[in-house]
Amino acid sequence: MDRSKLCGCKGIRTCFVCEKEFNLTPTINSESLKKLSNASYCSYCNLLWSGWNAYEYKNHPNHTGTSYYLDGIFIEHEFITEEEETMLMKNLDTMPWDVSQSGRRKQNFGPKCNFKKRRLSMGNFNGFPLSTKFVQDRFDKIPIMKNYFTIEQCSLEYRPEMGASIDPHVDDCWIWGERIITLSLQSDTVLTLTPHNIKYSNQYNIDYIPNTKYLPIPVNRVNYPIDVVRILMPRRSLLVLYGNLRYLWEHCILREDIRERRVCIAYREFTPSYLKGGEKYTESCDILEKAKCFW
Repeated sequence: MDRSKLCGCKGIRTCFVCEKEFNLTPTINSESLKKLSNASYCSYCNLLWSGWNAYEYKNHPNHTGTSYYLDGIFIEHEFITEEEETMLMKNLDTMPWDVSQSGRRKQNFGPKCNFKKRRLSMGNFNGFPLSTKFVQDRFDKIPIMKNYFTIEQCSLEYRPEMGASIDPHVDDCWIWGERIITLSLQSDTVLTLTPHNIKYSNQYNIDYIPNTKYLPIPVNRVNYPIDVVRILMPRRSLLVLYGNLRYLWEHCILREDIRERRVCIAYREFTPSYLKGGEKYTESCDILEKAKCFW
């Protein structure tokens, strides 16, 4: 059904607006996830602790229950100050927001990518807002962000009155590199991860994963004792997903975890083949130059 004039939802994705208008059912049922084996991440001890409560880190160091180790998560608390957040949000809200799927709004700054045909072009990419430059400049202070070069910056707004969420997915592996970066603003929220059970051949362009150690293992399932991982993303924190967690797990934001307006800025880097020295560099060199610009 055509919902383009009603909301930004497409396909199976829904928000409160189109669910009410067309009597649709949300695709993600958090109650079914709660029945599985789940654990929440503590950024202070870098361990998962059994249970659904994403605020488990507040119990540190007095955790109880079973702990698990899972590589691929990094959180920098208070990556920006309250004053910087206020100014950043003020500047973001002076720019237009576009409607997006699942009740969200977005501001996208990056090249045009056709994930199905694997085609890359400049599109209307003209660099990034100058008011956001200080965030990218600060990446160099984090060791795991060494040599990170932003190629796409996308602001995403989640509002509870819209039923905003994002379905489980793996960020495309053909064009986006290993480190997936998120700066959280306005409120805390939770990133929920589940193993990537492949639904069709080469879903998310997984044949482009640059390191074979991250390729999905037999039975298309992560060989791990936990079915659901809950990661709290505190307000003003920076989250980095990498390695197995980036490639072998789908991540989503559940509707129930949006309790007030939340804005995030998501950052993406190119895969090595599109960087200098890579086999696709001739297709991306102009885009890499444009990504140095701030207006």
